Order: sequence, then structure tokens, then C-alpha cells
Amino acid sequence: QVVLVESGGGSVQAGGALRLSCVASGYSVRNSCMGWFRQAPGKEREPVASIDGLGTPSYTDSVKGRFTISRDNGGDTIYLEMNSLAPEDTAMYYCACAPYIFCSSGNYTYWGQGTQVTVSS
Repeated sequence: QVVLVESGGGSVQAGGALRLSCVASGYSVRNSCMGWFRQAPGKEREPVASIDGLGTPSYTDSVKGRFTISRDNGGDTIYLEMNSLAPEDTAMYYCACAPYIFCSSGNYTYWGQGTQVTVSS
């Protein structure tokens, strides 16, 4: 059983930055696909970024060039560095784990409780 705990959310003005963290416990995720998702009120959850077990990142088009996903050296903490934030980035952000090396399956089995990001104009 993998337990994921996100932190780092908050309220910022447009153009600001935040760094989200996701700490995994119960099982090492260093070789697993990890992803960040977000869900805004009234909208479906959408993928934001992922990093596979080999360290290869992937981003949805709307955040490319602004967001960076990474792991710490131990591999069990995942970060999402968010820059040039815009009001449309406002959402609950979730960390998730797919217990496979590659993210192509899209089978995210474990989810965190989420951390709120609010960007004001």
C-alpha cells in the first residue's frame, strides 16, 4: 500500500510561483510512474505532468515551459515546480502513482488527498 501526501499549495497572484511536494510512504516509488493531476470546480480531473521510473518527464500542453516535475535523490518525493501561474491553473492538485516503470498504462492506483492551488488575477 502506497500512501501519498501532497503539500505546498496556497494562494498566489498571477505570475507567481509555487512548488508542490508529494511524499510517498509504505512502498518505494522510486522506480514507478508518478503523476500530478488537477481538478477545477465543475471540471473533470486532468493530467498535468508525469515522470516515469527512468526519470523521463511528460507535460500537458498548457503547462509546458511553466511547470517542472522532478524527483528527489531517494526517489520517494516528487515535486511540481509551477511558474508563471495563471488564474486558469486554479485547481485541487493531486499526486498519483502507477506501480509500473512507464506511464503509458495510465493505471494510477494510488492517490493523495490533494492540495489546493488558487491563482488570483
